[in-house]
Amino acid sequence: MPTQKNAAPAAKPLAAKRPAKRPAKRPAKRPALGRAALPNPVAATATATATALPALSEDDRDPAVRVLRRFRMVFNAVKTHFQQVEKRAGVGGAQVWAISIIQAQPGIGVGGLSRAMDIHQTTASNLVRALVTGELIRVERNGPDKRAVQLHLLPPGAQILKKAPGPFNGVLPEALAALNASTLERLDHDLAELLGLLKADARAAGIPMAQM
Repeated sequence: MPTQKNAAPAAKPLAAKRPAKRPAKRPAKRPALGRAALPNPVAATATATATALPALSEDDRDPAVRVLRRFRMVFNAVKTHFQQVEKRAGVGGAQVWAISIIQAQPGIGVGGLSRAMDIHQTTASNLVRALVTGELIRVERNGPDKRAVQLHLLPPGAQILKKAPGPFNGVLPEALAALNASTLERLDHDLAELLGLLKADARAAGIPMAQM
């Protein structure tokens, strides 16, 4: 009888638990790998398309084409800025610039305004006339020479500046002012050569870009 009691534990049914040790559910990971592999053809197509794009712009090798494109970008930046100014302020970019100078220098004359804007005095006079008509500035004659005028800002003119996006003098003058002296000298020399080939009218140098 004791021998039978010992035989029962010798059977050790725990050995049947060995199949339960199968933790390796590695086959279940295959769907995940399959899903991750799906976007690969799309990425390959996008990469192939991006690689093919430069081949369509062989003109980039031509320096004249590259420079022309840069001029287009400059003109577009200037045009876009003045369009935003007129849309938000209700007046042109040249008028906004003139108003900002009159605000910064109360009592400035027409000659001083033309020098500050680097424009013809007749152009400055036309700007002043438009600003007076629009009741944005007022004209005074307080000096000994009654022909000389002093320009002062009116409240509606100040409201214009609050609505107008800066810089008031335009994005191109602001960008040029940020360049170093050597770069400006090189630009001046190169543009002078270009203007000679264009046979450009020198009188256009005194016209505000906003009025071009």
